[in-house]
Amino acid sequence: MVRLTKIYTRTGDKGTTRLGDMSIASKHDPRVEAYGTVDEANASIGLAIAALEDGALKDTLLRIQNELFDLGADLCVPDRGQKLEWEPLRVTPQQATRLEADIDAFNAKLSPLESFILPGGSEAAARLHLARTIARRAERRAVELKDLGEPVSEAVIIYLNRLSDFLFVAARIANDEGRADVLWVPGKTR
Repeated sequence: MVRLTKIYTRTGDKGTTRLGDMSIASKHDPRVEAYGTVDEANASIGLAIAALEDGALKDTLLRIQNELFDLGADLCVPDRGQKLEWEPLRVTPQQATRLEADIDAFNAKLSPLESFILPGGSEAAARLHLARTIARRAERRAVELKDLGEPVSEAVIIYLNRLSDFLFVAARIANDEGRADVLWVPGKTR
């Protein structure tokens, strides 16, 4: 359990921070960028939740917010093969599989798309589209980190990939189950 008694530590005043394994990293380190972007995606999901009525979509998003904290913890403690004094929290493949089931269940309520959609419609849908784009950026940051030779769990990358897909479907659900989607009309204003 986490217990925070003091909110500021001054350890970041010189542009560094501590990772979950207590190693020191620059605040612009690619790992810090990756889990910071996950935090940003999580906050944007919270903003979307505030615009939703109670129901299955809101409940699913609340669960996802908790899972994103797990994912941030996974990224914050790089698996360098060293024995730690505690068992680090790791994302599991089952979490991505559950997201796939959520995508399928919510998508079954939607009619198929015949055009790309614009990121808008209802307030909740627009917020979910914003969260989707931030989740995609978090995925890019995690892939970049892995490409730099840093340890990143495959489950983290898969989860982030599924998350953006889920948020796309969630935005359509928030747009009156797709009936209020704003369709892209190619070349409409030429």
